[in-house]
Amino acid sequence: MNEELDLEELAPWLVLAIVLVGGGLRILLLRTKGLWLDETFSIWMAKQSVAEIVQWTIKIDQHPPLYYLLLHFWIGRFGDTPYYVRLLSALIGAGTIPVIYLIGKRLSSPLVGLAAAVFLAFSPYHIYFAQETRMYTLLTFNAAVAIYALVRLLTNPNTSQPIGHQLREYWQARRTPDPVEPATFSYTPQTRRRWPPIENMATDLTWLVFILFSAATMLTHNTAVLFPLATNIFVLGLILRQKFNKSGSQLTLQVPSVANWVKAQIGIFLLWSPWLVPFIKQARTVSERFWIPEPTADAVLQVLRTFLNASAPLPASEARIIWSLYVLALCLGLVYYRKKISQLLLLVTLFAIPFVAELLVSLHRPIFYDRTLIWTTIPLFLFLAAGIAQLRYRFLILAGVGILGAINFFSVSDYFRFFQKEDWNTPAGYVANYAEEGDLVLFNSNFVEIAFNYYFEPYEDFYGIEVEKQGVPLDLIKDGVLEPEMTESDMPALISMIDGRDRVWLVYSHESYTDPTGLVPLTLTSRMELIRQRDFYGGQVRLYTAP
Repeated sequence: MNEELDLEELAPWLVLAIVLVGGGLRILLLRTKGLWLDETFSIWMAKQSVAEIVQWTIKIDQHPPLYYLLLHFWIGRFGDTPYYVRLLSALIGAGTIPVIYLIGKRLSSPLVGLAAAVFLAFSPYHIYFAQETRMYTLLTFNAAVAIYALVRLLTNPNTSQPIGHQLREYWQARRTPDPVEPATFSYTPQTRRRWPPIENMATDLTWLVFILFSAATMLTHNTAVLFPLATNIFVLGLILRQKFNKSGSQLTLQVPSVANWVKAQIGIFLLWSPWLVPFIKQARTVSERFWIPEPTADAVLQVLRTFLNASAPLPASEARIIWSLYVLALCLGLVYYRKKISQLLLLVTLFAIPFVAELLVSLHRPIFYDRTLIWTTIPLFLFLAAGIAQLRYRFLILAGVGILGAINFFSVSDYFRFFQKEDWNTPAGYVANYAEEGDLVLFNSNFVEIAFNYYFEPYEDFYGIEVEKQGVPLDLIKDGVLEPEMTESDMPALISMIDGRDRVWLVYSHESYTDPTGLVPLTLTSRMELIRQRDFYGGQVRLYTAP
């Protein structure tokens, strides 16, 4: 008991230390790696006006606009350098660490919360996305806050009170003045209005947070529609379990009333509903053509490995030891929750339902992708932390957290030392160095043009470079198509485009999706002579001249 009390007192300081270390790892070397295609696309989107962000998102993207809108205002304040555009994700990622602690503490114990916070802080997978200008860290944060609100509701005896009851009482108490003892005698009673304690409406505020952040989760990524699916399956199952519970055994979680739960779902839907029509349009686009391959058993296992430890390939003997430790911790998690079946089912539902749902949808159109499921690592880390807590003895717990934390830390060092992103500064500088007035620069993907322009435009402004840029077979700005595929029917238009030109550049990258048969360089080679070529990490840049 004394150990628990000591941990309760030390927990805020320990969480602060974990957040500082985790935040430091997310900010470390933030500007050293180049921005790759998706990151420059995020910046390009965020630099549009608010109305244009929404319009372009609906027209050419597969994501909701919340992250781009947030990045838009962030760039307006701090600029669009690699450090600052990534800093937003890094700070959000650091902010998720105390949230997972609060979930673990509320659901299980401070020890589980602390262990989960350590796993999240040192997770190579989360550190990677916290250093990327994309929406996945925001997705995790929004889902984590919504899960925390849900856990508070499921562990609060006041959850069955009608939503809004506390707010009405709070407002009435605020409007009712308290009598004040007068300093001098007066025939007129003196009163004073006073704000009641905020705790008086804690349950209603929790409902509000759950509604807001559930909707925000869905507005951060389209696959997050699986989040309310998972929460509804669990809560409705809990309600049915209570209704048909003939044994009289008490559930370890509080069951919200059906009316309150329906109100909350209506609120979530209303906040998300403006995106309903664009969501359907984007889903149809993905259904028609998308680049994600069909999932295999090995791919599914690799996602699980990545979630736990996104490390470089290891020798077989070392890998077996590491994965045996993770399996042991997960098995101990089952033992920990053997008397808390409701908590176990909550974590399993939040993790498994989205996982299985993406696999089922992939039978029609592959969408199974690790980063779209990144938020499911929250229940996974909590389950892993519960396994460590099951060790009981303090020195064993410290050893368990230390060993798994050290494994992740070495994987993080691998990321910082060896992982390389696409190098778009090299082709931009190469073209700028050799460009002549009137040159035509072609791109086999409009994504490629956006990444190239991010680094090339400063050269244009500083040196006054004048070149014409064009996507092939279609251009993003002129045609509003992001990744059109080059076909043989597009070759005459390309020939017409280059005829009469003395010099044509080709920036060629990600051709497996936009030019799988190599038609663009084949057409250029048939009409012009290749005189320069430079490979870079992510693609190739070529200069053709008229024969």
